[in-house]
Amino acid sequence: MSDDITVLLVDDQELFREGVRVIVDAQEGMRVVGAAGDGVAAVRLVDDLRPDVVLMDIRMPEMDGVEASRQIFAPERAARRTKPVRVIVLTTFNLDDRAATAIRHGASGFLLKDTTPLMLRDAIRTVHGGNAVLAPQDLATLLDRQFRAETPPPAAFLGLTDKEREVFTAVARGLSNAEIAGTVFASESTVKTHVGAILRKLALRDRVQIVVFAHEHGLVR
Repeated sequence: MSDDITVLLVDDQELFREGVRVIVDAQEGMRVVGAAGDGVAAVRLVDDLRPDVVLMDIRMPEMDGVEASRQIFAPERAARRTKPVRVIVLTTFNLDDRAATAIRHGASGFLLKDTTPLMLRDAIRTVHGGNAVLAPQDLATLLDRQFRAETPPPAAFLGLTDKEREVFTAVARGLSNAEIAGTVFASESTVKTHVGAILRKLALRDRVQIVVFAHEHGLVR
């Protein structure tokens, strides 16, 4: 179906790729559109196939998942896209520093490779909606280790309204729109409008990048 979530699989182990393909294709509203065995092929197939979600192994020969994520989200490449692409990195290590670097480059989170089919399905749907696929406290732990030296926020942050800054802080803490609405006493649609304005003013792709931005500039604890 044309409205299915399309998925690209990237892993150097063919048996693992095929196992994940079976799981994804069995889910309603999802289908695998391609597969690659290394990061070089992954970057090319993202351009050619325009998948919605990429499941990317973090450790591969030729080009690993970190560098592939960096190239996929490079500004000049992203500017040519007509729709966003989301990346979930797959790792065998919990709170992997390589996964944190991939998130800084633009990935929407990570999953352990021994995750369940149900968790994989939910993760694909979650990142397709622009959200992270790991708990806010885990993301905070990863990013705090990455950003030991903070940089001052850019001028664009000072251009946010008071309400937008309030919403920014709530998003950076990992709150959903419904939770934020109760916190700032606004409707969910109003919160969504504020989030959109924040992304536009700060030139960020999604809510995950708000979290990264907040940690990079020491704006949340």
